Amino acid sequence: MIKGCNMDKLDKIFSSFISNNLFKNKSVLQSNYSPEQITHREAQIESVASILAPALRGERVSNLFIYGNTGSGKTLSVRYVRDKILEKLQELGGDYLQFIYVNCKLKKVADTEYRIVAEMIHELKGSIPATGLPTDQVYLKFIEMIDVKKQVIIIILDEIDEAVKKISDRFIYTLTRLNSELKNAQISIIGISNSLTFMDHLDPRVRSSLSEEELVFPSYNALQLQDILRVRAEQAFKEGVLEEGVIEKCAAYAAREHGDARRALDLLRVAGEISEREEGTKIKVEHIDSANQKIEKDKMLDIVEKVPKQFQLVLAAALSLHKNKIEEIFTGDVYNTYQDLCQKTRNEVLTQRRVSDILAEFDMLGLINTRVISKGRQGRTREIKLMLPGPIQDKAEEILQKSLYL
Repeated sequence: MIKGCNMDKLDKIFSSFISNNLFKNKSVLQSNYSPEQITHREAQIESVASILAPALRGERVSNLFIYGNTGSGKTLSVRYVRDKILEKLQELGGDYLQFIYVNCKLKKVADTEYRIVAEMIHELKGSIPATGLPTDQVYLKFIEMIDVKKQVIIIILDEIDEAVKKISDRFIYTLTRLNSELKNAQISIIGISNSLTFMDHLDPRVRSSLSEEELVFPSYNALQLQDILRVRAEQAFKEGVLEEGVIEKCAAYAAREHGDARRALDLLRVAGEISEREEGTKIKVEHIDSANQKIEKDKMLDIVEKVPKQFQLVLAAALSLHKNKIEEIFTGDVYNTYQDLCQKTRNEVLTQRRVSDILAEFDMLGLINTRVISKGRQGRTREIKLMLPGPIQDKAEEILQKSLYL
């Protein structure tokens, strides 16, 4: 006889969640929620609005480049201004302005130039095959769709640095040059980046065409994060479920993460979910600690899954050496194993210098820890330690094997 689930226990779990709901409206803690008012970003919103306002007269606006750390309100503010401009356009009865939003972090959207342009066509309600056409034909299709009348097209490229990492900055240059081929429509670009040094790595031609206007979003401080959390918590939770100190603890954690408001909201939401699973009636400070541990784990696995293929190969090499109980791992060891994996998976082999750059990025992301040591006459090298906790290593290995067909 096959032993099945105890339905009484499941019914008890379901009944508990129905009767003991701490949330009033959980959606206000989600990253895609658009609040009526955006706290502590008034100056930045006004700047974006001033730059984009001429589009309401049918004029092409300056290309705008926005950068700041993750969770500093960049996308939220741009979407807010976009929505308000479209509301104003509707009042005016105009149809001469369109926004196209592309999230460059999505793997199936921005891993090739072809797919980026295809996504823009889909945003305009057009259709094009997922693959198969020459890229210049896809651009022609895009031009045909927008050049049917006099209008302004504002393309928002969110997390633009991710697309450049995966492909190159050529597509940005091509987009900025399309205006010379258009007879009726005009294109403007808003680039949003989490990397404060992103512009330094661009081709000078791309940099000069993209950064006609630049705007920096500063990180939130702990007090500002508390204000944001209090407003959202009031809408998200039933009255009296938050214990004293919960908001402050959330803000303190997020302030350490460069003032990441998204992280603060995630912490609050996950803490609420953990309390519900425990059949609690309150969200306590210790629930924030548990939520932080869970988010850290999920964040690491998310990085492993979404980094480009070459990054995955370098990480797989470091993980393989660690699994083989090699205590001292150096850059050269990782590079040799990486070369073997490239041959096995039929991928291009990058230079040792480029692999060193990738390892430095992993160090910055907290997946590994590197320490420069001197080897005397042999020069200097970096010792590498894997920072993935034990249970996460197994899941990371599973993700890499599936992605790289190992």
